[in-house]
Amino acid sequence: MKDKYKAALITLSDKGYAGEREDKSGPAMEAGLDPSVFEVTHRLLLPDDRGSIEKELMRLCDEEGVDLILTTGGTGFSLRDVTPEATLAVADRNVPGIAEAVRAMSMQYTKRAMLSRAVSVMRGSTLIINLPGSPKAVKECMDFVMDTVVHGLDIMTGRDSDCSR
Repeated sequence: MKDKYKAALITLSDKGYAGEREDKSGPAMEAGLDPSVFEVTHRLLLPDDRGSIEKELMRLCDEEGVDLILTTGGTGFSLRDVTPEATLAVADRNVPGIAEAVRAMSMQYTKRAMLSRAVSVMRGSTLIINLPGSPKAVKECMDFVMDTVVHGLDIMTGRDSDCSR
């Protein structure tokens, strides 16, 4: 049996960080991960602060060696929504297809999905995916992408080398 992928979950919310709102999106992300495939090694709740986000993303990738980082929140139009900028700032390679697919799927539920600025990138051998902030949207997105994300992780880590079917 192959080792489980190490996953880090980051909720980005000023109100959550201040204790003014319960984090329901972080647990929704965790519920969307197959425990036979993923070990959640880090669960973080951070404010919408670009410097803090960048620092944690780099630490998780470079020092902790996680395979997958999922973020929730901070992808909208508010001036404090800086998750995509922080994610792009630490990226080595862009992976636009994941974010594009999530937006396309989410349009089936709400036209407001077109307002998402979420991105997906790679830093070294870590895949980072920005997800929406609502628990309902997190569940919908996780249900939609995770089987394909696992295949991408298999390719990225060398566990699989064949993309053909």
